[in-house]
Amino acid sequence: MSEREMYDVIIVGGGPAGLTAGMYAMRAALKTVLIERGMFGGQMALTKEVENYPGFPKIGGFELCEKFLEHAKAYDLEIIEKEAVATEPGVDYHSVRLVDGTILHAHAVILAAGGTAKKLQVPGEEENFGKGVSYCATCDGFFFRGKVVAVVGGGDTALEDALYLAKITSKVYLIHRRDAFRGSRILQQRVMAEPRIEIIYDTVVSRINSDSSGVRGISLFNKKSEEQRELATEGVFIFVGFSPNNQLVPAGINRNPTGYVLTDEKCETNMAGIFAVGDLRQKYANQIVLAAADGCTAALAAAHYVERRKGAGT
Repeated sequence: MSEREMYDVIIVGGGPAGLTAGMYAMRAALKTVLIERGMFGGQMALTKEVENYPGFPKIGGFELCEKFLEHAKAYDLEIIEKEAVATEPGVDYHSVRLVDGTILHAHAVILAAGGTAKKLQVPGEEENFGKGVSYCATCDGFFFRGKVVAVVGGGDTALEDALYLAKITSKVYLIHRRDAFRGSRILQQRVMAEPRIEIIYDTVVSRINSDSSGVRGISLFNKKSEEQRELATEGVFIFVGFSPNNQLVPAGINRNPTGYVLTDEKCETNMAGIFAVGDLRQKYANQIVLAAADGCTAALAAAHYVERRKGAGT
């Protein structure tokens, strides 16, 4: 098992929170490394258009992701494109173990692993993933050009992606389990005004139906009328929330009942020197600007923590 030299800060995750933390850590002259196993930008990179990030009235999510990454690299931030498999707290320092056995040590660790799309957990969902079931309209919408699709959910992402799909498909059924959307008012207004979107309220998907070619329809259940019906569709896009990617959060760190990490106003956990940011941390709302703010806060707090550790001769 190989080991690397000591860092001041290790950042796990390359989304907006992690990349912003990298920028601020480098600006604080901290010896920093960022670990990202897959696609930089996290959920931001999967967003078709971002209209609420300050300074950019409208920008593609992937384009904004590239700007974050370019900005971080401009500070010569060290980046390791490998999977982190464990965070190991210590008394003198903390460690992060990579999939290849490498162990990195640091005074502070900033966990920015983000979240993962929640599943409906209905028959036909798992086996039809990639065969009509998708959790990313901008990734897979192209394959449904001119076809009928269904979008499941009622938050900003569901509304945004229903509008995106309405531009390239023949019809979009927007299915929501409640009688009102949770998404922002401006998105609701746009959805209501889009003739290709048909809204189905108070309804849940009970089954995703398919044949050898993939998805061919969905079974619906109306929660108020208790009516069951079948709906023909070739694509099902599911946006019912996210779960935190908390697999790397050490045992003993406080979390809420749904698995989000509890922190103080500095984004520090109950273990000194371990921080949680972005979609991994419990907070009022999950937005790109808030994730970036978390990264800034955690990096500044980590800088003070590292200075104290070094000043104490540890």
